[in-house]
Amino acid sequence: MPIEILMPALSPTMEEGTLSKWLVKEGDTVSSGDLLAEIETDKATMEVEAVEEGKIAKILVADGTDGVKVNAPIAILLEEDEDASALDGYTPGGGAAPAAAKPDPAPKAAPTPAPQAAAPKATSAPASGDRIKASPLAKRLAKEAGIDLASVTGSGPNGRIVKADIDGFSPSAQAAAPQAAATTTEVGAVRSGGADYLAKLGVEAGTYDLEPLDGMRKVIAKRLSASNNNVPDFPLLVDCEIDALLAMRKELNAQAPEGVKVSVNDMLIRAAALALKHVPAANASFTPDGIAYHKHADVAVAVAIDGGLITPIVRHAENKGLSTISVEMKDLAGRAREKKLKPQEYQGGTFSISNLGMMGIKSFGSIINEPHGMILSVGAGAPRPVVKEGEIAVATVMTVTLTCDHRVVDGALGAEWLGVFKRYVESPITMML
Repeated sequence: MPIEILMPALSPTMEEGTLSKWLVKEGDTVSSGDLLAEIETDKATMEVEAVEEGKIAKILVADGTDGVKVNAPIAILLEEDEDASALDGYTPGGGAAPAAAKPDPAPKAAPTPAPQAAAPKATSAPASGDRIKASPLAKRLAKEAGIDLASVTGSGPNGRIVKADIDGFSPSAQAAAPQAAATTTEVGAVRSGGADYLAKLGVEAGTYDLEPLDGMRKVIAKRLSASNNNVPDFPLLVDCEIDALLAMRKELNAQAPEGVKVSVNDMLIRAAALALKHVPAANASFTPDGIAYHKHADVAVAVAIDGGLITPIVRHAENKGLSTISVEMKDLAGRAREKKLKPQEYQGGTFSISNLGMMGIKSFGSIINEPHGMILSVGAGAPRPVVKEGEIAVATVMTVTLTCDHRVVDGALGAEWLGVFKRYVESPITMML
């Protein structure tokens, strides 16, 4: 039976993507794990691997095609015992068994399966008593491992069991599989056309150029609108004197090995991570079932890229020195701008930092990026008059704004964290202890 290769969902927010380039051609034989194509998502360009073995019979979506919906067929694979005749009468997207028509077909009930629902609806055994759908490789692996295929939920096309399902099989995990299909909520979205929307607001047609939203901007609009509407947040501002931090940075860079240059942002990442370790109650996320207190400080850092921004994550930052953070952040930011990050490098995290100081912004507030409970907005450091021991002096001062999710972090807790962060910044030698 022909196997449909579907457009994969490479991130929880992905609804469609661009098929940038095929790495195989029709007639090629592929095995599980072979690279098939490059897919451009809203955040990155990724290589997609084959999950089954066989021959590429037909490529349905050409190189460079954008707007390809998740779970839409992009190619057809034939199993090792099939030839081109298996495609006779076969319609991509028409279902796994075109001959099994319903007794009284109604024209309006023609199968047009919604791509988002196809994979989660897969069941481990056909209700009609038909044979279990599984690839030859999956059958062989299941037999060797003593796994009953009837107890495995298939993630392949039309519920087909593939190698990945056998490799990751866990009886206790099967019940959670249907929950993988996240429903998308249109938050504050205006579904009419952009021109109609502007006309209703009194903007005359022809006085502007309307550029369609790309995938990244759609996701940013949806996620941050949801956060702004659903998260009861509040800001806390504090000024930090950073002369000691700047002096320490200068000394560190003078002694750093070749290729390592510690930035102010690197030092703020470490200070934030240590403060989260010192005040663990602030390293938390809200969930409908309770507050999740994270065991590590996974600090996400906003990086501006063409068309929007992305937040690569420094994992376990509380356990990393400044040179390690510097090298890792340089690599993450570079690959972020090239859209080469893997989903696990920008999804999740426990805390965010957004720094606009290099653009001269004195202070600002950011929208919380869920599931984070807080986000720190960093302004520019500049000479300002300060009072020390009753005398007016000049110091380099940086204003930071901590935006907190009040469901998780209240005012007192946020102030406690901010006080610890300020202490690390103003006495940076303590970050070395």
